Amino acid sequence: MKIFVTGGTGFVGNEVVRQLIDQGHEVAALVRSGSESKLSLANSDQVTIHPGDVTEPDSLPQAMQGCDAVIHLVGIIREFPEKGVTFERLHVEGSRNVIEAASTQGVVRYLHMSANGARQDGNTGYHQTKWQAEQLLREAALDWTIFRPSLIFGRGGEFVEMLAGLIRKLPVVPVIGDGQYRIQPVSVHQVAETYVKALTLPESIGQVYHPGGSESYTYDELLDLTGKALGKDKVHKIHQPVSMVKPFVKLLEGHEKFPLTQDQMTMLLEGNECDIQNWAETFSIQPIAYAQGIDECFDG
Repeated sequence: MKIFVTGGTGFVGNEVVRQLIDQGHEVAALVRSGSESKLSLANSDQVTIHPGDVTEPDSLPQAMQGCDAVIHLVGIIREFPEKGVTFERLHVEGSRNVIEAASTQGVVRYLHMSANGARQDGNTGYHQTKWQAEQLLREAALDWTIFRPSLIFGRGGEFVEMLAGLIRKLPVVPVIGDGQYRIQPVSVHQVAETYVKALTLPESIGQVYHPGGSESYTYDELLDLTGKALGKDKVHKIHQPVSMVKPFVKLLEGHEKFPLTQDQMTMLLEGNECDIQNWAETFSIQPIAYAQGIDECFDG
């Protein structure tokens, strides 16, 4: 099959492209000009790069010509309004453009990356716009499947790199609140495997799945597991009251180098757990836990 992929230069996208190629598929990758080097398999004979952007609807139809399916992975976890990078523009308008292009090009099979916690009354713009994108897809005459993964981890992933950076650089790691909010990280390899399998699983059409790991952990436990993988017997932590952290985040979130926004803090404290049974059974996945997969993030 020939698969049109958006977001192929990202953490998840690169793994999806790799697995598509391993299974013998061709990939038509939509890549923003100047980002070609971020696609690790850009030089593969099975990959064709199409310059474009999901926010530029004219760049989409030609790139989709001759494709059998769309895998739409584009998403952001932080806005930079001064650069035109907003949840509304990327999640909603971008998804609308890809859906319309697929419809006009007759590409009926459509796999969509949403997020666990996406809902109309979400507490963050991230979750609200992820929900809005889902609704656009539900209204389209396409054979869609929606995936709402929990936090995705793997080598080079932002979450793992963030935790590892804190542990490596700081003698005491600051933790917002009590550190007991729970997260159920899912392996990037298993998320990508799911997308590839969905292409040939008609029973997944019209369904929403929640990929997650086999276990959930408190944030404190994730720090300890990451520290252990880095060779540290103990990660020393200092818990900061939420009421004390909030004003600083509100004041500093506009600075690009500040590592946290109010939305991100809200989502962290909300936790990230999901019911994985339907996903695991449908795709014959044996979910791995963070404790099983974290070591490979630092091997070599």
